Amino acid sequence: MSRTDVAARTRAATVHAQPSVVTTEAWLRTPSAAPGVFRVRPLPAEATASYTQRLALTYQLTLPQLLDGAGITLNGHGTLPTAELHLSPAACHHLAALARIPLPHLTHALPRLAPNDNTHHTAAAAHWKRLEAAQQPVLACTLCTRHRSHDPTDTAWVHRPPHRLVCPHHHQAAPDPRLTTTIRTWAAPELATAHHAHQRLLRHPRAATAWTTAHAITTRWYDHQQHLTHRWHTRLGQLCATNPHLTTTGSASSALLTRDLVIYPETVALARSLATLPSRPHHDTNDALTLIAHRMNLDRLTPNANDPLRVFLTHTRH
Repeated sequence: MSRTDVAARTRAATVHAQPSVVTTEAWLRTPSAAPGVFRVRPLPAEATASYTQRLALTYQLTLPQLLDGAGITLNGHGTLPTAELHLSPAACHHLAALARIPLPHLTHALPRLAPNDNTHHTAAAAHWKRLEAAQQPVLACTLCTRHRSHDPTDTAWVHRPPHRLVCPHHHQAAPDPRLTTTIRTWAAPELATAHHAHQRLLRHPRAATAWTTAHAITTRWYDHQQHLTHRWHTRLGQLCATNPHLTTTGSASSALLTRDLVIYPETVALARSLATLPSRPHHDTNDALTLIAHRMNLDRLTPNANDPLRVFLTHTRH
């Protein structure tokens, strides 16, 4: 389907639209784009390229065909999740019109849509930009995606914030962008419980700092097989048993691909403990370790002098 076909289909759906008013300053304004036929809802924190691709599939078009039909010039080549699509301000307006979603709402849902470069460029243009590994999006829940895609696809990519690691409704997760299929988590129900606890933790004023510290500590423990090794090995085995593709992915080991997921419940518990620790004048390091061990369902926690948790409690915490 060509750009002309898309434009004709759009005009047929908007025969009752009000005629535009031409003023003497019309030549200074960004050309308006016709609204599309379908309204495809974005997923929270979805990648711009992912949303645009889903929109194209709804129209049974390729991504270049959709952008051409919307009056957007596509430059370069790229693929998800290693690259993201960046739109000029004019292209953002065209996409919002085609999607039938107000631009502020669309920008809120698509964190990389807000134009932060080429703001001087008045043409409607899009270009691919390669992403570093830490910036790459991950697969979204397939059932959430299908629900918001009018069923043409169950694949979407999201720039997932840490508090949305798991979809508790459909028991799916994708903790690593190298995964080509989401992980079913129903065999480890503590992951959904941790998700709900994480949402409660977000209300605490020290939640962000506590989460960053806790994640660094549990990641170190996992990589060096400390304190919770048996529990984490058991959880990893449960996930691999219900997700055979984890053992056949050639890009990395299952232990690495699922690391953030395996340590998630303990990371949330540790973050909650760090965020709510009593002030130091009344509690020493051993008192804090006793409280943390209780929160993490451990009989005791005796880290050595170089352990990141003991270092934090002894030298960093104020």
